[in-house]
Amino acid sequence: MKKVAIVMGSDSDLPIMKECAEFLDELGIEYMIDIISAHRTPEKMFQFALEAKANGFSVIVAGAGGAAHLPGMVASLTPLPVIGVPIKSAHLSGWDSLLSIASMPPGIPVATMAVNGAKNAGILAAKILGAADPEISAMVEFYMSSLKNMIEAKANDLQNQGYKEYLKGLGL
Repeated sequence: MKKVAIVMGSDSDLPIMKECAEFLDELGIEYMIDIISAHRTPEKMFQFALEAKANGFSVIVAGAGGAAHLPGMVASLTPLPVIGVPIKSAHLSGWDSLLSIASMPPGIPVATMAVNGAKNAGILAAKILGAADPEISAMVEFYMSSLKNMIEAKANDLQNQGYKEYLKGLGL
């Protein structure tokens, strides 16, 4: 069963939103991914949001740029948790999207990621699912420990090489 729905307002959001899908792929969490515009396909958005729970989804990740109405509108129509991903825009560097998604009225929460933070949206979706699924929770814990191990290895390399050599290794 597809537990996570990943939706975005435009195909131009896909290069960012794929990071959410890639993380879910790593954990083997099934998802659906689609383009649903709050402004250009409002009927599709309404139908999707109203039927998401009945269709077996547990979490919705919605990415949008500019006015970024998709995450909030979906959240207003579904009892499911919605994670908003503000997409960087050409004019305001994503601040417009971030503020739009984060500024929801009381009663319509949207968990808002950083601009272009689709990977974190995937991680949060997995954590939400993991609250009720021990197998997913264990995978999230393993991922978290791999981050710790990666940082400890980098710190060790820095100490052994010194900062100048370490930076050369990074091409800086």
